[in-house]
Amino acid sequence: MKLTSVRVENFKSILNSNEVGIQDDVTCIVGKNESGKSAFLNALYRLNPANASAKFEVQKHYPAWLEKRHRREGKVLEEVQPVAATFELTDQEAASLSLRFGEGALKSTSVTVTKSYKGDKVYSFETNEAPAVASILAGFDAPPDFVDEFARTKTFENLSKLLDALKANGGEKYLRIHAEISEKQKAMLGGATDLSKAILGVLTGLLPSFLYFDEYSPLRGSIRVRELLSKPVDGLTEEEKTARSLLSLAGTDDQYLLNADYEIRKRELENVATSITQDVLKYWTTNPELRVNIDIVQTNVSIPQGQQSVIDELKIRLWDDRHFLSLMLDERSTGFRWFFSFLAAFSEFEHSNRPVVILLDEPGLGLHAKAQKDLLAFIDERLAKRCQVIYTTHSPFLVQPGRLERVRLVEDKGREVGSKITSDVMAIDSDTLFPLQGALGYELVQHLFIAPHNLIVEGTSDFAYLILISKMLSEAGRDSLDERWSIVPVGGADVIPTFVALLGNHLDVTVLLDARKEGNQRLENLIGAEILKKNRLITVGDIVGRKSADIEDLFAKADYVSLYNSAFKASLKESDLKGTDPIVSQIARHLKVPRFDHGKPADFLLRNREKVLPGLLGETLDNFENLFRVINATLS
Repeated sequence: MKLTSVRVENFKSILNSNEVGIQDDVTCIVGKNESGKSAFLNALYRLNPANASAKFEVQKHYPAWLEKRHRREGKVLEEVQPVAATFELTDQEAASLSLRFGEGALKSTSVTVTKSYKGDKVYSFETNEAPAVASILAGFDAPPDFVDEFARTKTFENLSKLLDALKANGGEKYLRIHAEISEKQKAMLGGATDLSKAILGVLTGLLPSFLYFDEYSPLRGSIRVRELLSKPVDGLTEEEKTARSLLSLAGTDDQYLLNADYEIRKRELENVATSITQDVLKYWTTNPELRVNIDIVQTNVSIPQGQQSVIDELKIRLWDDRHFLSLMLDERSTGFRWFFSFLAAFSEFEHSNRPVVILLDEPGLGLHAKAQKDLLAFIDERLAKRCQVIYTTHSPFLVQPGRLERVRLVEDKGREVGSKITSDVMAIDSDTLFPLQGALGYELVQHLFIAPHNLIVEGTSDFAYLILISKMLSEAGRDSLDERWSIVPVGGADVIPTFVALLGNHLDVTVLLDARKEGNQRLENLIGAEILKKNRLITVGDIVGRKSADIEDLFAKADYVSLYNSAFKASLKESDLKGTDPIVSQIARHLKVPRFDHGKPADFLLRNREKVLPGLLGETLDNFENLFRVINATLS
């Protein structure tokens, strides 16, 4: 099952998180320290934790300032459900359920799971007995005197009555039909007493477990093997659970890890070390000259019969070819220890059929900016292909500017409201937005000083439209923006001359303006000074054949009206718009306002591109394709 949304209530600083949408692949929870990011992950983790020792506890987790008040009010806190998660069955899972229970027996592929403080888990889903009963009766020819009874049988209660009637009839044919129908019913329901319980049994096995990893989960350089293996799994700390995962990778049975034969044991440990080294080197580009060494230290312990050699500690060291020395894992950087340890923890699930969702709480805090980029690559290329990933951060280097639809923002709004989680940047304070602003700023700087071919546009709306529609056209085999372009939104037409003046002598710069500003002497001066070539100043008006046009006029009128209505939940009609000036001016005039937020339709398209882009009219696509041809022609 795929996790689609989560709501957390009455857990630590969260009174009601809002319904938080979860991406199919990676979701990034951004917020300040103590804003509620970790609380959100911790509540979700306890819904179905990979480490069974993680439980809800009223005394630890219920909002402290409300606990006494709510008890006085008669609220049974142990019955409060702090987490509710909605899942969607995959096509394969839905088909499997339909095959067993009948098409439509499960009314919806959406399933909600809640869990209370006392640990009761409740699955909410809708069933329909009629298709299930029809599936059981399919293939049976009703005896002439039972035609009406077969036709009326739509529920399992009716089916039970039908079976009783067939059995009471006593004839050989009737007893055979009774036995065959009973067998099909038993095969469908298994040991369950009704349809809901039978389907619940299947859904329980499909529910993913949650692997939680935070700063307290990393390994130490020395693991006391016998002591760790003797502990029950549900009594392990997060650090011990990671260590058990590494031991599982090394083989925790007599054939390998516990084998008294040094050669067998050593060969297996070297194989494990080689495997982890390959993973480390692929994603840890900070130092590609590291090798993992794993060994066992045997300690003699006294027993009544004398001395016996027993395995005691597994040692993890890192050999560094750059400096010709090895260090215990404990002595490596915090960032490296985190990365290495997570590789070990994830290894337990990577090649398993067990469904899992990975929760990373502030991953890579000790990592350099470039190493954080490596971590993002690891998340995208390795983790997200196996399972969904949700991680929290306040680092701008762990926010991907090109994947802002993944971002959810957390803000603590005080005791009366608690922490809120949203994807609406307008509802969040500037401090919370800082990582997003930092990520965009870093991306901008990278483009400005690294990319040789820069397309300067006025704002982020232009950026979104160009990127999204270029990608769509490229996938359709049509002309799109050349991949060498770096699109740089500068924040307005007035800023463009300054940017061009700074960069024009050093990099290839093409400028796209919404409309040619007559008398814009500064741009004309730049062209005259040969800082900007004349053919590198492009206006939207040149593309659509109008003197005055904005980026929005590349859309067919019907397309932009639809986009506007979706973004603002409005009911604007094409017939409401009059004039030949830019469509944004026509809309503002109809609304009797000087201006509306042009960024909102672009933001809606960015977040809903899979639904909106396929429906764009040919006129829209042709206009953007013509623009891309003109822009590409300016490449030197």
